[in-house]
Amino acid sequence: MRSDGSHGTVGAPGTLRRNLHSLWLLSARDLRVRYATSWLGYLWSVLDPLVMSGIYWFVFTQIFHRSTGAEPYIVFLISALLPWVWFNTSISDFTKAFSRDAKLVRSTAIPRSIWVGRIILSKGVEFLCSLPVLVIFAVGAGAVPGWGVLWFPVAVLVQVMLLTGLGLIVAPLCVMYRDLERTTRLILRALFYATPIIYSVTDLPDGFHFLGLINPLAGIFTMYRAAFFPELWQTAPVVTSVVVSVVVLAIGVWVFRRLERQILKEL
Repeated sequence: MRSDGSHGTVGAPGTLRRNLHSLWLLSARDLRVRYATSWLGYLWSVLDPLVMSGIYWFVFTQIFHRSTGAEPYIVFLISALLPWVWFNTSISDFTKAFSRDAKLVRSTAIPRSIWVGRIILSKGVEFLCSLPVLVIFAVGAGAVPGWGVLWFPVAVLVQVMLLTGLGLIVAPLCVMYRDLERTTRLILRALFYATPIIYSVTDLPDGFHFLGLINPLAGIFTMYRAAFFPELWQTAPVVTSVVVSVVVLAIGVWVFRRLERQILKEL
């Protein structure tokens, strides 16, 4: 909608409010659908990272004598696995962001990018709702948060930028090339082990330090862990994660604008 004269300053905020309202409605719908028929409801948002943390804690503390990570190791694991689940589930859902609601995407007048944003927001709400689990384990393990907790909102912001950029790339490409959905799952599986989750950036052996620089998740997870493990802080990966996330966001916006009309034809 275009407005001239004095209406220009009114139309833009009004459009923004409507788009934000649509974003919230779609995100809330996703959450309702996810938990409507579930007995455990909210617990499902924390069971996956908890089970994964328990498995890796048992393997690396009870079976193998690990030399990676930091103590308490369970807090070390959970502080990265929670944001990883947010990242992993968002990317997985991006592959079906448009095809799942093809008729609605074609028929509505709201920006199609909102279909990507709704995934980030709904999964982000689940991530925030799972944080009490981290707090409980931190208290139980005697881990006291320090000044590094101030990096937490920065990490969330950078992860949102990264997810938005990737979503604007992955979602349209998966409409055009269906095989990318399976390819994305394979990439995510490999990325899990290439990301400092069960180990830290400082644990990378000689010759593999570049993984901490080219992988933006390394810096993001470093910021999440800064509250409990300030000794693991590495400035270079953090700076790289911010730069890469901004670049990916810019590329995502460009790709999405180029492919939006073609997406509608394919749906």
